[in-house]
Amino acid sequence: MHRFLISLLYLCRKELLAILKDPASRTVLLLPILVETLLFGYAATYDLDRAPYGLLNQSHSKASVDFIARLEGGGTFRRVANLESQRDIARLVDGQEALLILQIGPEFEHQLIAGKAAPIQVILDARNSNTAATAARYVGSVVEAFNNDWRRRHGGTDATVMIDSRAWFNPNLETRWNLLPGLVATLSMLQTLMLTALSIAREREQGTFDQLLVTPLTPTEIMIGKTIPPILIGLTQSALVLLIVLFWFNVPMAGSLATLYAGLLLFIVACVGIGLSISALSANMQQAMFYTFVILMPMVLLSGLTTPILNMPEFMQTLTLLNPLRHGVDFVRRVYLEGAGIRDVLNDIWPLTVMAAVTLPSAAWLCRNRLV
Repeated sequence: MHRFLISLLYLCRKELLAILKDPASRTVLLLPILVETLLFGYAATYDLDRAPYGLLNQSHSKASVDFIARLEGGGTFRRVANLESQRDIARLVDGQEALLILQIGPEFEHQLIAGKAAPIQVILDARNSNTAATAARYVGSVVEAFNNDWRRRHGGTDATVMIDSRAWFNPNLETRWNLLPGLVATLSMLQTLMLTALSIAREREQGTFDQLLVTPLTPTEIMIGKTIPPILIGLTQSALVLLIVLFWFNVPMAGSLATLYAGLLLFIVACVGIGLSISALSANMQQAMFYTFVILMPMVLLSGLTTPILNMPEFMQTLTLLNPLRHGVDFVRRVYLEGAGIRDVLNDIWPLTVMAAVTLPSAAWLCRNRLV
């Protein structure tokens, strides 16, 4: 037993030294844990912090100023625009410049003084239903506090502020409407990235890539042949998810299928380029799978699929611009729920175009230099 324990101790020591002496292994052990913990801490939150809102104050009275001061005093909302008319509302919401619009009518103070109900309109961008519902609750708490204070200062009057809420693009604030369209891009990316990451690594490990290199095919032709099948598979998978969302869960689609698939094609091409780059850098399938899983979680967390990007710190919001899934999810949601056209989603189209134009040639260069 003593000899067995000593042998086991030496074996464990040898394995630990083999892992810890390799700089790459030490980096893999520490860096993903640190990065993902920070990402969860900053990105995975439904709490609102300085959420942007637009104000249409048609009253300009002391009561309306007091209400606005209460709304902004808690630090939850940050005013980004003072609107002049209702015509300006659609521009802010459609452009995702404001999470909500607060409209206070011209008779706001007069109605309160007369002991009547004074309605205010809250228009919510409900493409992210969780965030919209949270924002509505925050506004409701401010209204309740304002009403209690008004009654105390005016001798128990029955006058109250009432909220008239309108949720754009998701009238019933259904979480399913927010999540399922985003899965059209996310699930196709997961499979496409995994297939392409294993593509070259599998052939290198099995020794068949050497046979491919001695064929009359050029490296460019080989890369094109490695690229087209995953793109077709990704488009097919996105079609399956889309059919389930449309006909099983009955989430209505407001946009054009042609627009949707034009953006999805660019998105999948960018993902294929990333996957082939991983495959070219990997010595075997195990490494390719590991590298893929390491980048998948940050990509999903920074995509805005489950938690809103506006809740993240500003430096992290900037970091999400490098994430193709952020643009893919935003593109699909806007086309699917909002009915946006190509011109409306150019801010998602051109980054995906740049990523596709960079990742595919990079993958070809990496593959050629690793194998030639």
